[in-house]
Amino acid sequence: MVKLNKVHHIAIICSDYEVSKAFYTGVLGFSIILEVYREERDSWKLDLGLNGEYLIELFSFPNPPLRVSKPEARGLRHLAFEVDNIDDAVGWLNANKVVVEPVRIDEFTGKKFTFIADPDGLPIEFCEV
Repeated sequence: MVKLNKVHHIAIICSDYEVSKAFYTGVLGFSIILEVYREERDSWKLDLGLNGEYLIELFSFPNPPLRVSKPEARGLRHLAFEVDNIDDAVGWLNANKVVVEPVRIDEFTGKKFTFIADPDGLPIEFCEV
């Protein structure tokens, strides 16, 4: 069996680079580690970190095809981030004009969680610890 240490990174292709960059850095609070324009691909690659740890690669490509998100389809379902307080997170998201689904309680853990969508409709979950 292969020995996995941790998730290395998550790659996201966006439709509007500047809008997604502003969302992931300004709203969700990721820090920019490295930003590179790849002329041969007409593509931006933005490496983002959270709490000093490399986590997301944000890509732009000309005219990327849409990915089905609703109704739920096969494949990667969503990204999930841990938060200390779901109500504080919802307050921040609302203040930044992000639509937040109603907070729910996980029937198995008893913990609060909610979902938002990034600028391209990618589902993002927030889970209270």
